Order: sequence, then C-alpha cells, then structure tokens
Amino acid sequence: MFYYESGSQTLNHPPMERGSQTEPPPRANFSATANQWKIYDSYVEELEKQEKNKEKQKAPHMRKEEEKTKKLMVIETQSDDITKVGKVAKIIERMVNQNTFDDIAQDFKYFEDASDEFRGQKGTLLPLWKFQQDEPKRLAVTSLCWNPAYKDLFAVGYGSYDIDKQHGGKLQLYSLKNPSFPEYSFPTDSGVMCLDINPLCPHLVVVGFYDGNVAVYNLIEKHEQPAFKSHSKSGRHTDPVWQVKWQKVDLEERHTFFSVSADGRVVSWTLVKNELVFTDIIRLSGEGAVTDRPQGQQLQTMACGISMDFHKQNDSHFLVGTEEGKIHMCKKGYSRHFLKTFEANDVPVDALRWNLFHPDIFISCSIDGTVKIWDQTVKTPMFTFDLNAPVGDVAWSPYSSTVFAAITTDGKVHVFDLSVNKYEAICEQPVVAKKKTKLTHIEFNPVHPIIIVGDDRGCVTSLKLSPNLRKKPKETPKGPELEIAKIEKLLSLVRDPDNSSKN
Repeated sequence: MFYYESGSQTLNHPPMERGSQTEPPPRANFSATANQWKIYDSYVEELEKQEKNKEKQKAPHMRKEEEKTKKLMVIETQSDDITKVGKVAKIIERMVNQNTFDDIAQDFKYFEDASDEFRGQKGTLLPLWKFQQDEPKRLAVTSLCWNPAYKDLFAVGYGSYDIDKQHGGKLQLYSLKNPSFPEYSFPTDSGVMCLDINPLCPHLVVVGFYDGNVAVYNLIEKHEQPAFKSHSKSGRHTDPVWQVKWQKVDLEERHTFFSVSADGRVVSWTLVKNELVFTDIIRLSGEGAVTDRPQGQQLQTMACGISMDFHKQNDSHFLVGTEEGKIHMCKKGYSRHFLKTFEANDVPVDALRWNLFHPDIFISCSIDGTVKIWDQTVKTPMFTFDLNAPVGDVAWSPYSSTVFAAITTDGKVHVFDLSVNKYEAICEQPVVAKKKTKLTHIEFNPVHPIIIVGDDRGCVTSLKLSPNLRKKPKETPKGPELEIAKIEKLLSLVRDPDNSSKN
C-alpha cells in the first residue's frame, strides 16, 4: 500500500513556449576625440536645455502678465509715432477749414459779379481768404511767389524794410485749401527779402536775406535749416539781397540761380553736392560794368541793384533796376559793359517784369508813383501812368498781354487793360481796412482768376477778379500770336501818333 500527498494529485499543464519578434535597435559606428571645445559646447547645450525647462515650469499667469506688458509697450510706441496719422490729420484739418470758410469757397468757385454788365468796361475785386499768423504780425510781406506745379500753393517771405527793426524773419507756404495754418514754416535768423520757386523742381525754394546771404530750402526734407546756404567764404553779399531768380540747369544738369544785391554784384550760384558755388557775373556802376580796374584808373562807385528779371525766351539777357533809377540790360557772357541803359526814374526802380507774350516789352515801377511800359528797342517809355502814390510792385497778367496790376502804398490795387483803356485803370480798389497799412507785393495766379496782395503788417489777401478784369482770349493754337498782335497794335499807335489820329 502506497501513500500519496494531495498536492501531487494536481494536474500540471505542460510548459509552452512564447516568442516575440521586434525590430533590431539601430547601430552605428562612432568615434571622436574629446577636446576642450567639445566639452565646452556640451556644457553650453546642457545649460540651454536647463533654462528652457525652467521657463516651461513657470506659472501660466506669470507668462500672461508678461505678454500683456509687451502688448502695452507696442501700443505706446505706436501712439507716439504721430507721422503715421499726419496725412490723415492734414486732410481732416482741410475739411474742417473748408466747412468753416464754405461761403468763401463758394464765392471762389461760382460767384461772378453780375454788375459788370452795367459798369461798361470797369471791374471789381472780390476779397476772399486772408492769410495771417500771429507770430509774423510785426513783419512785412517782402515777397510772394506761386508754386508752378501746385497752383493752390504759394510762398510768402516775411522781413522788414526798416533797418532798425531787423529781428529775424520767416518763410511760409500757404495753400488755398487751408487758410488758417501754413503748410510749411521756416524761421530765419535774418529777414527774408526775396524768394523764388524752382519751375523744374517745385520743392526747391531759394531765399535772399537782409544780411546778404542766400539759401535754398528743400520742402521734401522738411528741416527747419536750409539744404544750401552761403557764408562769408563762399561769396555772400555784403548788403541785402533784393532779388533772386532760378535759371535753367547747366550742361551738367546742376541747378543754378542768380541774385542781385545792394552791394552792386550780380552773382550766379550753382548747387554742387552740399555747397553753393558762386560766380560774379557783373558789377553794377554808374557808367558801365567793370569787373577789373587797370592801374591808375579812378575807382568808380558801385550802383545798388534793387530788381531783376530774365528774358522769357532768351535767358542769357536780363534786366537790372538800380537805386539810382536806371535800368540796365545785361548779358551773361558779356560782363564788361551793359548792352543798354534806360533812364527810368530819379528814384529806385522797385520792380521789373518782362511781358509774358511779347519778347520786347517790359514794365517797371517806382516809388515816385509811376508805372512805365518799355520797348527794349526804344530808350524812352511807350506808356507812363501816374498813380499819385508810391508804387510797390507791378505784375503782368498770365492770360492777356495788355493786362497788368500795380499796388500803391495807400492800400489800393490798380488793374489796367491797355486794349480797353490806354489812359487810366479799369479797376482801382482799396483792399486794406487801416489807412496806415501799406501794400508791398502782388502776384497773379497762373490758372485761377485771383490775385494775392501782401502788406507791411504780415497779411496776405486773396482777391477774385470780376469778369471785366479777366477777359481771356479763345484757346486756339494761334493764341500767343494774337496776344502779340494785340499789344503790337497799341505800340504802333504810340510810335506813329499821326496814324492813330487818322484812325
């Protein structure tokens, strides 16, 4: 009899085999040399990993606060950049001004003086906008010039004609679209006496100062300081500069302008890189132009140049008016003597203008109250008008060869049309309220039927010409020829008075 334990009676399953199939791990042969820079790079990589892990472990609210502060900084920097909204602000400012002066804008565009039909050939001037700032209130308007490219933009020079009141000046540019504030403003250390805008590059404005300097401002750069300026070593004038005029570019396509001063010099200035290069063209004297003096010759007194204008068709010829009352015709390449001399007045010739249509006709005015029209082929004036008050400035009309306007110091504007009346003005109208206010300069707009007038209190007034004052000829290809024939007919009557009496 055998004895078995109960545990031995349990059924045991036979063992089973289980297999699994996996991809073998990648293998590669590697060999390297442990240098100092390898160890250094490994330490740097490890430190970067630790810093990244620290940033990930930061609390979420801390990261949100940092993002908020960054956004606020971006918003603040954007709000400080005013230039981004400058254009929009200027448009809105013009819209507000046009709404404020809507009645004047309507008159400028649509109003026509119906009473001209009952006045015969007389006309009137309708006051429009006034351009005046508080700062240059004590300064006089010493020069005016319309921009040749933008017909609503004009430049104003502020200075003083009084030698005892020289306290700086200003150059400002106004637009008819915004009479309240200037588009550009440049303060100057010396008073502005004259200016001119470049017809080819209308962003360049040349200015002549009371201290004898000349400068060129670049409106694109928008800096208060001029882009070019003369100095004592670069041929600056020793007396006030009374007239500046741009000329055509030279053979090297460099911009050039001329200046005339009370020191008797007519100077040509060329813009070269960052400086002005000067050339003395002529020196004014009582009897002729003298550039050098031989030994033993008596020193001649210099004449003071007051006004200047270049021929519209031949820019090598130009006129210069002097303080002695003479008008000299000069040529750029002929600097020893004058081509002609016209005995105009016994007092300074304040302004000279070539006719815009006829190549031989020019006009002059003086403080003796006379306005004279000249033919360069004749040494005596063809027409003389006495306005009974000192004449400050005169200007030809851009649309008619026989129309011109003059201003007198008693505050009146005189408009003449020689084809209508050869003896008196067809419009004589005061434009200032105060009796002591003197008018200084006048300019016709090249497109719109308006004129601008400056006075000695720093105010520029714009006025609209009534229909009788702006009878434009028909726009035909022979328009300029008709204008030349119209004024030539008047001159022929003056040259041959017997013929005119028969007619």
